Amino acid sequence: MPEGVEPAARPRLPEGPALLEIRQAVRGWLAAHPGPVAVALSGGADSLALTAATVAEARDVQALIVDHGLQAGSAEIAATAAERARDLGVGDAQVLNVHVTGSGGMEAAARRARYDALNLARGDASVLVAHTLDDQAETVLLGLGRGSGPRSIAGMAAFDAPWGRPLLGVRRSVTRAACVELGIEPFEDPHNTDTDFTRVRLRHEVLPLLEDVLGGGVAAALARTAEQLREDGRVLDAMAESVVGVGVPELEVSAIDSLDSAIRRRVLRRWLLGRGVTSLTDRQLRAVDALVGRWTGQGGVALPGGMPDARLVCSRRHGRLSVGLENE
Repeated sequence: MPEGVEPAARPRLPEGPALLEIRQAVRGWLAAHPGPVAVALSGGADSLALTAATVAEARDVQALIVDHGLQAGSAEIAATAAERARDLGVGDAQVLNVHVTGSGGMEAAARRARYDALNLARGDASVLVAHTLDDQAETVLLGLGRGSGPRSIAGMAAFDAPWGRPLLGVRRSVTRAACVELGIEPFEDPHNTDTDFTRVRLRHEVLPLLEDVLGGGVAAALARTAEQLREDGRVLDAMAESVVGVGVPELEVSAIDSLDSAIRRRVLRRWLLGRGVTSLTDRQLRAVDALVGRWTGQGGVALPGGMPDARLVCSRRHGRLSVGLENE
């Protein structure tokens, strides 16, 4: 900021308990992760409450609003969200128009398009997204149902550069209460009540049933479980990183075959991702692990990645693992 120029005054917000809880969560996140921030704003209650709290706790906050173009009137919805961001004190509110296409269904394609656009527009800022404790609980349940392994059950991290999630300890009901305190009517996305989406059914059917059957506190318990798994995972990942360096073209089986399987699979995962493998599943990772721990001369393991018209294969030859194109 030029010398002699006074910084813009932070907005005076209501002193309601919900907004104060959210501000405290944002304040703690900013203390742990200093630097410029942008807020991903949809116009819903979670992201509006996050925007208000972030503007009150940080300087020069920008708001990034993604228009997926999937609903009638989406441009007006995005423009309204940008206007509300400016009313809350955001200096720069940008609407990002995206084209949703690709594999994996509309929800997955929209998510890819959204995060690509946010990443491109953020500059050097971290992007704060308004995932709450309830979103974390839903993520853990999805991971459990898919059997995707501990990384999936560990849920979302508070910071996975450049994405920040200050509200993982805040209930969704608190963000709605904060909007009431602010006098703001949030946008209600019809996709959030569309039971064609698995996450919506978890939110409106499965979690309430679990809360009823188990006597309450289920969402918080799932979030605590995720945090415990992330803590354990960080230790195991650090142990795995000390085994093999980054960028090793071939992996000596003798260097890892005596490792505990939990460490060995982390070593393999890190090495495979470094060799161009993408979207690695637990089943694929265990199949590669069998080339080490249950070797009987079996063939290679097909893996996602490489050129669009070819797959990668991890093979064992002469006591070494290597990754190459399927037809090599």
